[in-house]
Amino acid sequence: MIPGAPLVRARLGRVSLWCTSARHDNLADHVGDDPEAVHAARTRVAAQCGLPDPVGWVWLRQVHGARVVTVDEAPDEPPEADAAVTSVPGLPLAVVTADCAPVVLAARDAVGVVHAGHRGLAAGVVEAAVGALRAIGGGPISAYLGPCIRPGAYEFGTEDLDRIAAVLGPAVVARTVEGAPALDVPAAVSAALARVGVDAPSDCGACTATTPGYFSHRRDGATGRQVTVAVLR
Repeated sequence: MIPGAPLVRARLGRVSLWCTSARHDNLADHVGDDPEAVHAARTRVAAQCGLPDPVGWVWLRQVHGARVVTVDEAPDEPPEADAAVTSVPGLPLAVVTADCAPVVLAARDAVGVVHAGHRGLAAGVVEAAVGALRAIGGGPISAYLGPCIRPGAYEFGTEDLDRIAAVLGPAVVARTVEGAPALDVPAAVSAALARVGVDAPSDCGACTATTPGYFSHRRDGATGRQVTVAVLR
């Protein structure tokens, strides 16, 4: 077991958000874990964050795409999407990640969450989420980047790296600590936000692959997921 990572709390205007690995408890229901154990872990996180029962949260069936759902209540079944937005105060939106970037977006009166892996970033999931948020919320948009893999630990094939750089620009190309080609996920998130007029995100700075307490698929192979949850107050 990996030791528990601290609960990260932040505020973006009227939006409160939390990023946690829940003391190495798996928060995802799609990686073969016992459903009762997953629910128990989610319940512990909800209590830790002072949030209602996680059954009433908006969870997603994440598929590394660019679909965004606009919600006003928790659906009976998680929708297939990699981002969600809402203007309903008190409705928690959640994304689960192991190395992909969890991004929280905040407008004056609306909130969004994004699961941004390399395929979603190339497909435009961040830009699509910003567009959906602007459709329901007013004022400028600010962003927050939660724990994700950093370039020093994210060796990447040159063909795929060139494909993403062709979309988001050369700033996404980096090197690992060993000098191999790498994808800079935070730079890719910032580039995607800049394409739609949003400033670079506030960044928690944690690398999932090198910071004790976080799940990392690149480091561990089969693994659980941490959660990032955001609520409009």
